[in-house]
Amino acid sequence: NSSDLSPSFILASIPGPEAAHFWMAIFLCSMYIVAVTGNCAVLFIVKTEPSLHTPMYFFLCMLAAIDLALSTSTVPRVLSFYWFNTREISFSACLVQMFLIHTLSAIESTVLLAMAVDRYVAICHPLRHAAILTSAVTAKIGLVAMARGVLFFLPLPLLLLPLPFCSSRVLSHSFCLHQDVMNLACANTTPSMVYGLTAILLVMGLDAVLICLSYILILKAVLRLASWKERLKAFSTCIAHICVVLAFYVPLIGLSVVHRFGKDLAPLVHIIMGNVYILVPAVLNPIIYGVRTKEIQRRILNLIHIYND
Repeated sequence: NSSDLSPSFILASIPGPEAAHFWMAIFLCSMYIVAVTGNCAVLFIVKTEPSLHTPMYFFLCMLAAIDLALSTSTVPRVLSFYWFNTREISFSACLVQMFLIHTLSAIESTVLLAMAVDRYVAICHPLRHAAILTSAVTAKIGLVAMARGVLFFLPLPLLLLPLPFCSSRVLSHSFCLHQDVMNLACANTTPSMVYGLTAILLVMGLDAVLICLSYILILKAVLRLASWKERLKAFSTCIAHICVVLAFYVPLIGLSVVHRFGKDLAPLVHIIMGNVYILVPAVLNPIIYGVRTKEIQRRILNLIHIYND
């Protein structure tokens, strides 16, 4: 029946025998545990270390919370169908999951832009940094990021809600994404497609442009410093943020390219790109900042020492 009011969808799984599904689930579960452990550690360390109560680490905590929410909204459901073969997901649950994925991604993009502005102010206007980025301003930026994500991406599931869906209900990914669900509709999806593309360009696209602009200004300021040693020291404070930006935007761009130009690609490519998009930033972000930040390293070593004692 192509006109069910409450259709259900079939989540995609990797092709192959059940043994392959089991080991894929083990791999995803391991990455999820690393992501949860790393991001919870970041939240705990920043909360308990007064010297880290600065805008940069508050933004890092926002990233950690977003990554926890994003991975938790998808990975447990993926593991359940790999281990228990529960591949079917209801229409309402799919729309909720879609809303969470796109909204949390938009919030993360906004926080990454705020972190780029923080680096710009810290390097280009160091004497005014404390006055410009106060704790109150940082909290307001977090609220604006949440409101921006919700307002831009709440219409996506609402635009899909009245559409009829065809007999084919098999998705391309292990979770629900807007374009993936939209492609299964048996109706004109132009308004939904146009709005989805517009929202992504106005949020992720605009944020990427502004982040690049921030780093152009940072680079100009760094190059005006007297010695190469000072230049390297100043720019090294941005390395962790640049790596985190790449960890977010590269999978996002890759997933968008696969959606729009990879219709003839093997299903495994779509599934892998989707899992990379969900899990890689959540796994890498705490590792990157743990490696690049001496304060976090020292706190982790202290915790390990206390635990061993």
